[in-house]
Amino acid sequence: MGRVEAVNTAEPFSSAESRLRAVPPHALVATAASLLAENFGAEDVTLLLADYGLTVLQPITHLPHTSDPVSAHDGPAGTAFTTQTPVVEVAAGTTAERVHLPITVRGDRLGILSVGVPAAYADPAAILRLVEFATALGHEIAVAGRDTDLYLQARRTRRLTLAAEMQWQLLPGRGCARREYTIGAHLEPAYAVGGDNFDWSTSADHLDLTVTDGMGQGIDASLLTNLAVSALRNARRAGLTLADQAALADQAVYAQYGGKVYAATLLLRFDLDTGIVHAVDAGSPQLYRLRDTGIELIELEAQLPLGMFEETPYEEQTFEVAPGDRLVAISTGVHGTRSATGDVFGERALRQILSATRQTPPHETARAVVAGLIEHFGSKDLVSDAAVICADWTGRGIDTARPISTGS
Repeated sequence: MGRVEAVNTAEPFSSAESRLRAVPPHALVATAASLLAENFGAEDVTLLLADYGLTVLQPITHLPHTSDPVSAHDGPAGTAFTTQTPVVEVAAGTTAERVHLPITVRGDRLGILSVGVPAAYADPAAILRLVEFATALGHEIAVAGRDTDLYLQARRTRRLTLAAEMQWQLLPGRGCARREYTIGAHLEPAYAVGGDNFDWSTSADHLDLTVTDGMGQGIDASLLTNLAVSALRNARRAGLTLADQAALADQAVYAQYGGKVYAATLLLRFDLDTGIVHAVDAGSPQLYRLRDTGIELIELEAQLPLGMFEETPYEEQTFEVAPGDRLVAISTGVHGTRSATGDVFGERALRQILSATRQTPPHETARAVVAGLIEHFGSKDLVSDAAVICADWTGRGIDTARPISTGS
């Protein structure tokens, strides 16, 4: 009876958050376990983080070490991660239950918090509080990444190449969610990526989204992409238009490499009120729009990649998205990859996957595209990097108030 009473008399949720914030980064898991024991009678708490390839969930034990991983797509924990909903697992022959809780920060899926609690604590109200706790823990893990390598190390099933290390540090995350849109992204080969990158930035009225493909392989491609993306961010943060962002980045890349190498980039800027999208196609990434049951390649004016020639002028185009639309942006390593028989992935197989995954969340669609690419190519050892961004557009209603925050 005492434990049931503890659910109702537990310390305020804000106090639990403050205790998480107060501990050093390496102590987050132990502190979370203590708080859950105090407030929910939890006897077994495990933090599982998704690995870079989104194939497994790594149970975090004595950081930076992990115990045996579990699938990120199957089983109770994998189902909770894929569906982004809590999953309650009943332990056979006991009165205990295990609750698997998604840890997601503003649409970026980090992993699962698995909590063993007495059955009396698995009612809907308690699970809601557990979900809130998992979200708070996720925010602290994300912030802790500024001060410690522990959680980044724990996500790895093997060592990253230096080029991949640079690329993952450059990425904004693998997802972003707001009332107007939900973004999911995937990158392969996750542990050896070189030149592919995706980026986004959200504000009160706009969403900026880019896909960049740096020429070359390994560290050379990573250095090139880092320069191009940093130049684009510098121009964006200066308030420049998309065309001027592309022009500034073009000059930066040309000044460094003299036209010997270049970066292909697709730049998009969404008006959250109207759904009008400004676009600059500076190279080879492709963009598909799924509307109702149709799939169309959005034909944009092909302009020169960044850094190919000195002072290249760029022009913006516009198109429109409507509520319910899905946009999928892919790098050259996706649409240009050929099978052993010479079939280009983007011509047929890609459309089949996009159609089959129309109702799945953007994260899972992005992952499915890369999985289909690997099957099409016949090997996990892709010749070129592959970047995929999937965005579901909800938009704003006429009377919808301007949001003051993003995601969870």
